Order: sequence, then structure tokens, then C-alpha cells
Amino acid sequence: MDKDSFKSIVIYYSYEGNTRFIAKTITNEIHADILELKPKKEMKSKGFMKYVWGGKSVVLKQKPELESYQFNLENYHLIILGTPVWSFTFSPAMRTFFSEVTIKNKKVAVFCCHEGGMRNTLENMINEVPNNSIVGKNDFNHPLVKNKSDNEKKAILWAQDLIKTINQTN
Repeated sequence: MDKDSFKSIVIYYSYEGNTRFIAKTITNEIHADILELKPKKEMKSKGFMKYVWGGKSVVLKQKPELESYQFNLENYHLIILGTPVWSFTFSPAMRTFFSEVTIKNKKVAVFCCHEGGMRNTLENMINEVPNNSIVGKNDFNHPLVKNKSDNEKKAILWAQDLIKTINQTN
């Protein structure tokens, strides 16, 4: 099985564009479909206040209403989930997605983008998708700010490794 013989999708939320950059890089490499999760009311804060608002949203386990999206999970063999790190875990938009969609019996990979501290973000995401085969996890530090080309290469190599891993398990 190669990247063109099965269907994959990258599902992600991006606040400042870092996660979008990685998601699109992966999508282009493995010819995946892509779904960006967008809250109906996006946080407008920048600077320090984004951390206050984002942290409060995570601590309160808020689930912002998302703009409508449609896709059929049954059409996909590989689901790649991406998020920025908010208060050392996944974003509230991903929390909403996990509460709305049940992913079962799929090959799943997770990634996050952070500014130096991801703690348990990837493990927390994996815990939201039990009953699946986890085929990869990765993190990207400041994709658009620090070493953009290195992060792009890292995402491409990871996407290629995901395909190799899937080929070895089939």
C-alpha cells in the first residue's frame, strides 16, 4: 500500500497558522484530504492575553461551537490529527471535535505545534481516540518562527515514515 492507494485525511485546528503550515505540508506530501476545524467565535486576543484566555478555556474544558464540516470517516484509512498546544494539552476546538466524532478501528497519527512546552499533549490526544492503531506522533516547535524549512522537512519525513509504517503493518 502506498500513499496513493489508500485515503488519508489531516484534521486540524490552527490559531496562528503554525499547525496549518504543518498540516498542509503533510497533506501535500501524502496526497491527503484536509479538514480545518474553525470555531464560530474565534478568540481575538494576542500577546499575553491569548495565554490567559486560552488557559481558561482549557481549564474549564470548554467546547467552542465549530463551523459545520462534513466528511465520512469510513472513507479514510489514515486519520492525522493536529493541534497547537494550549496550556500543555490540545486546543478547545479539538476537544469539541473529539466530543462530536468517534474514530474507531482506524490508523491514527497525532501532532502538535508548540512554543517549547508540549508536556502530555500527544498522549492526551491519543487518549481521546481509543480503539485505534496509533501509527505515529510528532511535535513541531515554532514551525513558522524558528527554522521553518527544518520543520517543513521534519513534517515531510514524518509523513513518509507514516506511509512506511502503514505499509509494514498491512
